[in-house]
Amino acid sequence: MSQDKQPYIGRFAPSPTGPLHFGSLYTALAGFLQARSQKGKWLLRIDDLDTPRNAKGSIDHILKTLDIFGLHWDDSVYFQSHNLDVYEDALHELTENRLIFACTCSRKMLTETHPEQAQSDIYPGICRDRPPPPHTAYAFRIKTDNRIISFQDGLQGFIAQNLAEQHGDFILKRKDGIIAYQFAVVVDDHRQQINHVLRGFDLLDSTPKQIYLQQQLGLATPQYMHVPIIIDTQGYKLSKQTLAQAVDLKAPNKLIFELLTLLKQAPPDELKHAETTELLNWAIAHWNPNPLEKLRAISR
Repeated sequence: MSQDKQPYIGRFAPSPTGPLHFGSLYTALAGFLQARSQKGKWLLRIDDLDTPRNAKGSIDHILKTLDIFGLHWDDSVYFQSHNLDVYEDALHELTENRLIFACTCSRKMLTETHPEQAQSDIYPGICRDRPPPPHTAYAFRIKTDNRIISFQDGLQGFIAQNLAEQHGDFILKRKDGIIAYQFAVVVDDHRQQINHVLRGFDLLDSTPKQIYLQQQLGLATPQYMHVPIIIDTQGYKLSKQTLAQAVDLKAPNKLIFELLTLLKQAPPDELKHAETTELLNWAIAHWNPNPLEKLRAISR
């Protein structure tokens, strides 16, 4: 069966580093509407591998927020931290195929010895062909080559990148033992049978890396759609790093209406005071992502 004929399976994958903010809810709503409009599944994954950044109580707050806003997910919640052995198995497969190598380089060392590469975040290959010194912490990087990775994004159009020139050998497992996002997301999407990924434009640049990993592991590549991010009046993305405030849970219907407007769905004025369920039902029936084509950011 071709991927186009398979039932739609999408996901929302927040990190529990704090409560959901407006930008996160915006992406969640877009993914929810895309899945529901296709009569598909919308799964919830908690990206909790980066344990030093996890904030106590965040998971409960995320689940409560989604519930209050009527964004009900299918199946049980998937926790990355419950699947550490799966990432290690995939890492072992890449090791057996000699596709990864141990790297002892620090960011400070790269900056001092190869400032031009470090600034562009392209690894200069220092450890590629040498074993790590004994008793030294190391990360695992994947070997990249000059192949062109291309895909057709549902909103941003045709994307093509030379992985070696634009990204270089990137990290799969950090020195502290934590599995890197680029690697975990590929394994997770495969395990959850995700065939459609809707997320923010800020992650578009990660997609060629993930497609490359899918190719190396013999996994299917989902279809991708990158929606514009929400930015503040200064032009910064709403994020925890920019101290974006937690979503106000007191009037979910008002925020849903605002989000639908920002998603360029043009909800009718008579729905301004409608209940959340009515708003979502209207939005599912009328969902059309096409007005977001080629947009990278939307100012709130």
